Amino acid sequence: MDKLTPADLMSLEIYARERSAFRARVLEHKRDRKLAVGPNVTWSFEDRLTMQYQVQEMLRAERIFEPEGIREELDSYNPLIPDGSNWKATLLIEFPDVTERQRQLALLIGLEDRCWVQVRGHDRVYAIADEDLERENAEKTSAVHFLRFELTALMIAALKSGTALAAGIDHDSYRHSMDPVPEPVRAALAADLK
Repeated sequence: MDKLTPADLMSLEIYARERSAFRARVLEHKRDRKLAVGPNVTWSFEDRLTMQYQVQEMLRAERIFEPEGIREELDSYNPLIPDGSNWKATLLIEFPDVTERQRQLALLIGLEDRCWVQVRGHDRVYAIADEDLERENAEKTSAVHFLRFELTALMIAALKSGTALAAGIDHDSYRHSMDPVPEPVRAALAADLK
């Protein structure tokens, strides 16, 4: 997938007019890019459109219109766009109760390294997590992580031909899987691959 450039972005003025329709389009697009892995973890698979939305929202919120500031936002978000041989996902650990969330985040240290996808007939692919910075310490993990799943050419060919996909987490304190991944999600993810 091509990375975003300043030419792909709307000015703040145009975005203000287009935001509602653009947001609705992105939310519809994201529907088939989310995967609940058990009751408390969601993976949101990113692509060029989801990152364009993130950049537009950051520019709007921070009132950024100078070329240098726009370039900084693009430099932050472009690495989250898949490269054609991988998927990139935002992992969210979700516990509504604050006390329970803190307790669980202490138990779930290392969860991001135990996330996997598996194309039927192939080995599991474990996520490469948090390449930009460390998001856990000795006491707890973060509620947000960034994952990259790197696939082989044979896996990509299988997915393109309709082979089923499974996904899961095999952490000692959180074991959940989905086999198969729902077809709309599998198809959206297969479309991201070259």
